[in-house]
Amino acid sequence: MNEIFVNLKRFDVPKSAGGICPVDDPITWIESVIRDTVELGLGGNDEFHLVYLLPESLIPSAVKIKNTYLADKTKNLSIGAQGTHWEDISPGKNFGAFTTMLPAAAAKNLGCDWVIIGHSEERKAKRQIMAAFQPVVDTVPEVTQRANAAVDQLINAEVINTLNTGMNVLLCIGESAEERGTGNFEDQKPRIQSVLKAQLLANLANVGDYLDGLKLVIGYEPIWAIGPGKTPPGEEYISFVSAYIKDVVSSELGLDVSVVYGGGLKEENAEMIAGIETIDGGLIALTRFTGDIGFDVIGLKGIVIKYLSY
Repeated sequence: MNEIFVNLKRFDVPKSAGGICPVDDPITWIESVIRDTVELGLGGNDEFHLVYLLPESLIPSAVKIKNTYLADKTKNLSIGAQGTHWEDISPGKNFGAFTTMLPAAAAKNLGCDWVIIGHSEERKAKRQIMAAFQPVVDTVPEVTQRANAAVDQLINAEVINTLNTGMNVLLCIGESAEERGTGNFEDQKPRIQSVLKAQLLANLANVGDYLDGLKLVIGYEPIWAIGPGKTPPGEEYISFVSAYIKDVVSSELGLDVSVVYGGGLKEENAEMIAGIETIDGGLIALTRFTGDIGFDVIGLKGIVIKYLSY
């Protein structure tokens, strides 16, 4: 089955306050999104599984509305969180000293079935903390390598905690422009492979012990291609990377995983991405990129239809 993820980032902030939610009441908005999703037939389609990844503030309302529908209309619709902490709540241990952080146990209790972990924005935030302590994190290669290893270690703990609570994981990995380096694609391939393999082996260490009955999906994010004015990778690039990810996870970790394109699935690239044999879906953030920039369910349906039409 195809895996379609929608990361609604900070849609809990209205446009009037500088955010992207089109109305001043984000709760009303997310409720309408879930209703439209179900009523447009996107929640019970057997061709794909749809996951909304939401800010913590919007999760309870989304779950509540979803649960008002019959199971056959929402059987392939899930709600997820935008990350969990690397430590967790458990009986007899830390019961709640996690101010500002979302433990996996809390996300599960809110009704989440999925968590996105290791998104480039999360990795960047962790690196910024390290750079505030040691500015050469971004300029001295040896220090950069140690910082990346520390980030990978924390992400691995987040993955394990999330799986341990019974939630599925979308793990994002990807290379930056600096890591990819210069030269043509053939020159870049060994560097790309080195970065992705290091992330996979570190982020997924020992996760096989926690995967019983759960899903692990890898989202490939070409960090160098994300953002206004950037040129996304083409079919050859995505095909090479996704095949390599599956090979590493299978040969090194003994796991069979789905791989989705995390650089922005949209109508313009949906058919191309769907045609790549080693890609199993995509990650969507926006459906409108010009004019009134934002997200709407009709636009989401258009992307999905385009993807499934291949």
